[in-house]
Amino acid sequence: QVQLVESGGGLVQAGVSLTLSCTASGLTYDRYAMGWFRQAPGKEREEIACVSRSGATTNYADSVKGRFTISRDNAKNTLYLQMNSLKPEDTAMYYCSATWAIPSVARCVGVNYWGKGTPVTISS
Repeated sequence: QVQLVESGGGLVQAGVSLTLSCTASGLTYDRYAMGWFRQAPGKEREEIACVSRSGATTNYADSVKGRFTISRDNAKNTLYLQMNSLKPEDTAMYYCSATWAIPSVARCVGVNYWGKGTPVTISS
């Protein structure tokens, strides 16, 4: 049974940093591109960051580029999202995803597995 479990969300003030983690089990972790998505109240879920199987290639949404960093530790089956300079508009439920992918491609379209999410609230 595949499980993706996110952690690290919370309520913080604007301008601070926060790091999310996602621990995976039940799958061959390094066969999957891993991604972070978020869904704000009343909005559709959007992809914000994706990392290739090895971690060498990353993609970011324009809204988070330069502020967020996605990384992975394949030895620990864990995905991270370092979020800096947080803004109130970053408030959302953040989801971890796993997408079967060929090597070296940071492509998170057609997600195979989802986590249940961790909430992030940024106060102004």
